[in-house]
Amino acid sequence: MKILVVCGSGLGSSFMMEINIKNILKELNLSNVEVEHTDLSSAKGMQADIYMGTRDITTQFTGFKGEIISLDNMIDKEYMKAQLVAKLKEMKFI
Repeated sequence: MKILVVCGSGLGSSFMMEINIKNILKELNLSNVEVEHTDLSSAKGMQADIYMGTRDITTQFTGFKGEIISLDNMIDKEYMKAQLVAKLKEMKFI
C-alpha cells in the first residue's frame, strides 16, 4: 500500500501531512504502508494506491488511477485520521 501526499510545490504542506499520516499509521499499527510527498506535476507520473491532498489540489487529480482523499482541513489530525481510516476500510485494507 502506498499513499502519495500532494501539494502545489511538494514542500511544506505535503511534508507536514506526510508526517501526520505516518504518525496516524503508527497509531493504527499499520507498518506496511509507504507514505511519500510530492508536488502536483510530479504526482501525475507516480503510482500510488491513495492520493491525498487538500480540496484545491485534488480537483486537479485527473487521470490518477488510485483512490483519492480530499481534505478540507490539513491541520486537524483527527479529521485526517477519520478520512484515512474511512478510505482504508472502504478499500478493505483494515
